[in-house]
Amino acid sequence: MGNFERYLSVWVGLAIVAGVALGHAFPAVFETLAQWQMFQINGVIAVLIWVMIYPMMIQVDFHSVRKVGQQPQGLWLTLVVNWLIKPFSMAAIGWLFFRVFFVDLVSPEDASQYIAGMILLGVAPCTAMVFVWSQLTRGNPAYTLVQVSVNDLIMVVAFAPIAALLLGVSEILVPWETLLLATLLYVALPLAAGILTRHLLMKRGEAALNGFVQRLKPASMVGLLATVAILFGIQAPTLLAKPMVIGLIAIPLLLQTYGIFAIAYGSARVMKLPHNVAAPAAMIGTSNFFELAVAVAIALFGLHSGAALATVVGVLVEVPVMLSLVAFANRTRHWFPASADAPDTLNANAQRDAA
Repeated sequence: MGNFERYLSVWVGLAIVAGVALGHAFPAVFETLAQWQMFQINGVIAVLIWVMIYPMMIQVDFHSVRKVGQQPQGLWLTLVVNWLIKPFSMAAIGWLFFRVFFVDLVSPEDASQYIAGMILLGVAPCTAMVFVWSQLTRGNPAYTLVQVSVNDLIMVVAFAPIAALLLGVSEILVPWETLLLATLLYVALPLAAGILTRHLLMKRGEAALNGFVQRLKPASMVGLLATVAILFGIQAPTLLAKPMVIGLIAIPLLLQTYGIFAIAYGSARVMKLPHNVAAPAAMIGTSNFFELAVAVAIALFGLHSGAALATVVGVLVEVPVMLSLVAFANRTRHWFPASADAPDTLNANAQRDAA
């Protein structure tokens, strides 16, 4: 691990500060960037996330994909955490904070809005950034791909009824355009590009494949930092105008995020899953599909609603928190058994470099 990656949390912190400062100094620029979107998918952010995902997709070996079914425990863990625990724990912790702890700080109407936004985040498991977190923890690319794909399929049928139940509304209109576009941009297209790239590089040998992936690492990290800076730049006016509200929403979101990770990661340890399966499984259960959550919040409650604000706070909280969990997962690798099948050579190279 090079010095740049070793101090990634520092660079992310600087990117957050730079993003807020630039967003405050040049609001018109970031307002323009924010408008470059289709169905709540921002074009600039989509390109940057694609840059981050692409290196991991190159590492997906479809021989390993076929072996995922031989070790289904990681998939079951992801599904239980995402669909039987996370939505309901998010609703509970939102109610606890805004109906009990913060009852004197916000109006009942605002409290209901903030809880609704949190619920929408809790019902939308991550589709895109989880590939980045998996890559940073040296997760099994094939297993991560299957985990994300299965969750996406379940989301098609489970998102609306669970959200409607927890929000107490009769019907949730799922923004299918957002869901389908995100799946296309963050799974299908980078996977197709990765398969083609892998096929071409493997003709020259595995060393050529690994060398190419290593050369892409700087671009992936720059993409992450640029994403952070742009996200915080776009939301700088809100951050600076409502710091107390942002803080109030962030507190239960932080507790929920760390709590869900503890449940998933701890369960993976009890189940004795290999680390390259355990870490991505915990990351998928912890992170959120924020584009979907934002889209539904706006459709149900309006662009300037407290629910929409809560989903935006979820976006801002997620990146630094997930990086802290990546660091924790990497430091606790020894808690888990080593992978029996060593899914990709890059893992071995990374372990050798870190030694």
